[in-house]
Formats: sequence, C-alpha cells, structure tokens
Amino acid sequence: MKAEFFKMHGAGNDYIFFDCIKTDILGYISDNFKRPENIEKFVSHISKRRFSIGGDGAVFICPSNVADVKMRMFNADGSEGKMCGNAIRCIGRYLYENLFKKTDITVETLSGIKKLKIVLNGENSCLVSVDMGKADFSLDKIPMKTKDPSDKDFILKNLLAGGKEYISTALSTGNPHVVIFTDNTEKINIEKEGKAIENHPFFPERVNVEFAKIIDTDTVKMRVWERGSGETLSCGTGACATVAAGVKNGFLKHSEPVKVILKGGELSVICTDDFCLNLTGNAEKIYGGVYEI
Repeated sequence: MKAEFFKMHGAGNDYIFFDCIKTDILGYISDNFKRPENIEKFVSHISKRRFSIGGDGAVFICPSNVADVKMRMFNADGSEGKMCGNAIRCIGRYLYENLFKKTDITVETLSGIKKLKIVLNGENSCLVSVDMGKADFSLDKIPMKTKDPSDKDFILKNLLAGGKEYISTALSTGNPHVVIFTDNTEKINIEKEGKAIENHPFFPERVNVEFAKIIDTDTVKMRVWERGSGETLSCGTGACATVAAGVKNGFLKHSEPVKVILKGGELSVICTDDFCLNLTGNAEKIYGGVYEI
C-alpha cells in the first residue's frame, strides 16, 4: 500500500500526518497486520530520524461523528497520546487549506472535543488557536498516586527521582505533566533527569516533564521531556501546563497572554483565574511524500 503523508511542525514539534479520510491507513494496518500493536510498531519505525521519515510521532486524521475530524496521535515510541497541542493546531491549518475554508474547527481527541480558530496572518501565513480546556491539579485526573493516600494534589512538593529532589507541581492539561521551576534550564541533564521523572512510580501512565525558568510575569522559558518521545523542541500541552502551574503558584499573570520560549520557537498561552487554557502558535508544513508500507 502507498500512503500519502505530510510533515508539519508547531514551534519545532514535528509530526508525520496521514489523512485517513482520504485513505484509511489505520484500518489497513489493523486489517492486514492483524494485531493492533502493529500500529505502534509502524509508528515507532517511521518516527526514527535518519532511518525513516522521522518525527516526534505520527498523527492520523480520521472521520468523526461528533466533530469535523478525529485526531489519533502517537508518540515516537508508538504509544498513543490523549492530546497534542502542537499537532492539533497543524491539523487545523491543514483542514483550512485543504478541506474547507472554515476558520472555526472542531477536533475530537481522547481528551474531548477541542475547538480551534484560524487566525489569518498574511496571504501565506496563519496562526492557530485552540481551546485546551481546563488544567486539573487533582491527583486522580493526572493520574498520580503518592505514598500519602490523603494527598489531593501535588503543588510545590518534593519529588525524589534518580537520587535527586525536585520541587514539583503536577497537573493534567489533557496529558499528565509535572512542572519544575528552575533558575537555569540549560544546566539540566534532561535525558537523565527527564527519563527518571517520566518513569517515576507515582505516575502509572508515565508523565511529561517541564523544566521552566520564570523570566517575568508574562514570560517563561522551558525545556520539555515528553513521555514516549524524549526531549522535543516544543510541547503544546506542556506549555499550557507550565503557564497553569505558574499561575497557580503566583509566578505568572492570569487572563493575559504569556509568552513561552521553547527550543523550537515561541507559543502564547492564556490561563484564566479558573485555569481555562488557550494556546496560540504557528503551524507550518515542512514537506509531503508517499510512504510504501
């Protein structure tokens, strides 16, 4: 089978996209490879940089009965994620430019239906905003299981991982995150430290890790270690988690745009005083091609 694909990125967070409305590649893999786990093997193979297409993972745009489309997103190791703020914005631009000229778009995800808005920014450029829903700090929603059964949240508490203690704030923004504020994001050995925290026994579904430095009340710099993908240049749900944790702890202002500086670019996040989140950033096509399974 030959399947068309395209690569897009949001602030350097790059994914391989397949339009399953045109060609049901997910159905083909399931039917012909016989076992669902072969989807994971397929994604982990095509995500390998230098050996295949390469990317932070793969995204399948599927038909939906409740929204304009459905997004299924897989990390680079083949594990399925619930939500990706950068990938969903790329879907928004793709739909606007290729399927319909609507500036208001809905996408079904494992974290619920997300509303997108296309913000035209010149003839060949646009930004995409997405309503990310509310940040949730409750342990059962992250999910997170501490040693103390009376714990209801984990805000600015010590987390011991890899023999090192971190003052951490845990929350869900559609995916599980733990945010660690630091005075220097560059001194972090992110592969060693991120991996140790990702696989901490407190997190039964693993966790994404953000190391963040507050620049001022409307600017934060961060690096991210994503479960299943390692360090990425950007993470939309991670940027939202960082801003929400900053607002929760009084480090960042609420209800106004906060600039999040990442290795791959910048994103803008608004977190209201009741922790509703809106994410805005670029969505750029890199190239397209045909992959033969």
